[in-house]
Amino acid sequence: MKETYWKYSLIILIVGLGILLFRQAQPYMNGILGGFTLYLLLRGFTNWLKSKIKPLVAVWIVTIGTTLFILIPLSLFSWAVVNQISNLHFDTADIIRPAQQMIDIIEKRTGFDVLSEKNLSFIITQASSIGHSIMTGVSDLIINLAVAIMLLFFMLWEGDKMEQFISELLPFEENNKREVLQKIQLIVRSNAIGIPLLAIIQGFISLFGYLLCHAPNPVLTAMLTGFASIVPLVGTALVWVPVTAYFFIIGDWVHGLILLAYGGIIISQCDNLIRFILQKKMANIHPLITIFGVVAGLPIFGFMGIIFGPLLVSLFLLFLDMFRKEYLTNN
Repeated sequence: MKETYWKYSLIILIVGLGILLFRQAQPYMNGILGGFTLYLLLRGFTNWLKSKIKPLVAVWIVTIGTTLFILIPLSLFSWAVVNQISNLHFDTADIIRPAQQMIDIIEKRTGFDVLSEKNLSFIITQASSIGHSIMTGVSDLIINLAVAIMLLFFMLWEGDKMEQFISELLPFEENNKREVLQKIQLIVRSNAIGIPLLAIIQGFISLFGYLLCHAPNPVLTAMLTGFASIVPLVGTALVWVPVTAYFFIIGDWVHGLILLAYGGIIISQCDNLIRFILQKKMANIHPLITIFGVVAGLPIFGFMGIIFGPLLVSLFLLFLDMFRKEYLTNN
């Protein structure tokens, strides 16, 4: 009786402290998951390098190389994109004139004053809120970058012990343990490689359309289109649809119709096709798992939900399949 009490008391303490630590770690979740993703991508190369030189030297080389050639360039690239957006320049006269005409039409037909004092104050408040969010995001990026680097170093140094510890905790038979760990590594690696690859391909495909239509800042717009490809359901339409609307607003109907056709037929359909091919080739994941996984993962994990959301869905289906084979199917 006493042993049972100790056992369940210990379980309650572990679960309670785990929930508390998880809630406190939420601001650094992107850094933690980013470090874990980099570990899965680099563990094979690091183990090979450890067999050639001193293990500690190998870990330092991989960590410093990852910082210099992956994390810092990505951070600088993100900062450059934000800086380009802040310096974005449109022909305001061409936009304001038709926009004013549209506002007058709305006011005459509906009686709604778009430029009322209340609406303008709301717009100003939202604009300042967006600016504050951008600055907060930059500081969070630096902190999570440091967390990812620190975590990567210690996981590369003692990753074997960590994997052994996790394997012992899993409540499965040995063959099921291997299947779970292989599934985690396969999905994380495929998403960590496939999602940036999809973004790059979509960026080049959309760039051709923006250059063809003489879109403002075509290179920056293509970059944003590539980033938007990670968003489920809507994807690249988050960028090319507003650019198309811009052409219609300024009265450039020819380029607007061309971009509308190019975006609907080429950009969006290529997005679905390339996503399907990459997922089948790299991890044999059904596209619906990725879509629902990203939708579920973003609120839980933030940006890293695009990688770990599909992992959650895949593990859920894997555990269901294990339960079916173990307890419901007759041998």
